[in-house]
Amino acid sequence: MRIGITVGLGARSESTVDGVVKRIKDAEARGFDTVWMTNAFAFDAMTALSAAGRETNRIELGTAVVPTYPRHPVVMAQQAMTVQSSSDGRFTLGIGLSHESMISGALGMPFERPARHMREYLDVLLPLLNAETASVDGELYRVRARVFVETPPVPVVVAALGPAMLRIAGRSTAGTITSWVGPRTLGEHITPSITKAAEEAGRPAPRIVAGLPISLVEDADGARERFAPSVASYGALPSYRAMFDREGVTDPAAVALFGNEKALNGALRSLADAGATDFGAQVVAAEPGAASRTLDFLANLP
Repeated sequence: MRIGITVGLGARSESTVDGVVKRIKDAEARGFDTVWMTNAFAFDAMTALSAAGRETNRIELGTAVVPTYPRHPVVMAQQAMTVQSSSDGRFTLGIGLSHESMISGALGMPFERPARHMREYLDVLLPLLNAETASVDGELYRVRARVFVETPPVPVVVAALGPAMLRIAGRSTAGTITSWVGPRTLGEHITPSITKAAEEAGRPAPRIVAGLPISLVEDADGARERFAPSVASYGALPSYRAMFDREGVTDPAAVALFGNEKALNGALRSLADAGATDFGAQVVAAEPGAASRTLDFLANLP
């Protein structure tokens, strides 16, 4: 299982582009495979990763994830291909529907028939990312376009949790990227569903990126109790709530990976056994010094 870290989670050290680039350069120096950048109401992830691409040499750069509704797929392709050029082919585009509370509640846009939206969106996006012409006559998109940027193809992973989205991701893309999904749900639902869809489409085994909070602590119960109020709102989002119900937990903090080295090694093993090809570490300062200890632990995994 490849190990990556997540940036863009609101840390003060990432409040400037220079700070984000510094974190990514540090991740590369530590030997991490990938850095995943969130995209909500802070920096535009692809713009920041394009800057980081000019100052790094090896580490893969990915988004986790860019919402599709606010960006036309041609615009998404232009941005993604720009990052791919800036990073010499080290970019993976993670996209997702986001949530109705963000798209409709915060942005005032309709959040309608999400599976249809994603199918048509990919019909436009994927040819463009392969330097081909998109020719689509759909209900939502009627597009004749091509993006003239010379880059390697941009791989796409989709934030897919429900059955319909997992079928779409498996049939059309390189895989999925999840958040707040525990090992039971990953192994019993996510992995078999997307793998079956990929096999039926004659595609390679999908990439499955599992993103979860993680912190190296001695008092796991106390750290989890302190952490729980800050993430309780995730339990009210329908797509995440369905995953918590599958996992058999009521509190989002229950799926966070908190504990000593032995406990964390076991938790990461469980994710790999459940089918995760990648781990996107969302490092939490659950107690003093925990963030730096956790980074050291992850960087030194065999």
